[in-house]
Amino acid sequence: MSDVPVTRGPDGLTRCSWAGDSPDYIAYHDLEWGRPVTDDTRLFEKVCLEGFQSGLSWLTILRKRENFRSAFAGFDPAAVARFDHHDVERLMNDAGIIRHRGKITAAVNNASRALEVIDEFGSLAAYFWSWEPERCPPNREPDPQEWAPTATTTESVALARDLKRRGWRFVGPTTAYAFMQAMGLVNDHAPGCHVRSVVDDLRAGLDRPGRP
Repeated sequence: MSDVPVTRGPDGLTRCSWAGDSPDYIAYHDLEWGRPVTDDTRLFEKVCLEGFQSGLSWLTILRKRENFRSAFAGFDPAAVARFDHHDVERLMNDAGIIRHRGKITAAVNNASRALEVIDEFGSLAAYFWSWEPERCPPNREPDPQEWAPTATTTESVALARDLKRRGWRFVGPTTAYAFMQAMGLVNDHAPGCHVRSVVDDLRAGLDRPGRP
């Protein structure tokens, strides 16, 4: 990630510098990243794709996302949990995705673990949002001099540890925090980014799953 938190894009809008000038990245940054997600299928998809990203760029995964969705039954946890060794071999021969046996088998394993979490908490959303950290109040712009991106937090370390205890794989602290950022459990759009206030408003109005 760049040391410069924001840059002005080709459309004149100021956004997080990591969005660069790639149309795919700009669309993902503006319309998805950081917006709070409470849909179990999207949450499971993101956990899986963050695992596949390990050692690669997110842009690589983003450009293959539709292929992944097709290959992994739309990331329906119940469907993926039924995958067997024939499915693993099918996926290993699918040039449209990342053909890494460890990551593929981790996604299948994690589908079963996701079903266990749903049984315990009622939904994946209720479980993951229980790890939302306490941050500055919505609509309060942080001091740019004090703001700095981070790869892990206390909460992401704890979440990764709990997932590991539950038998999940390929979800370490860095992956867990990237997931939290993308799914809106935190608002890490940089000060001055035109999307930051949009995400703040969405988070402020969100009915947190699992809370009375």
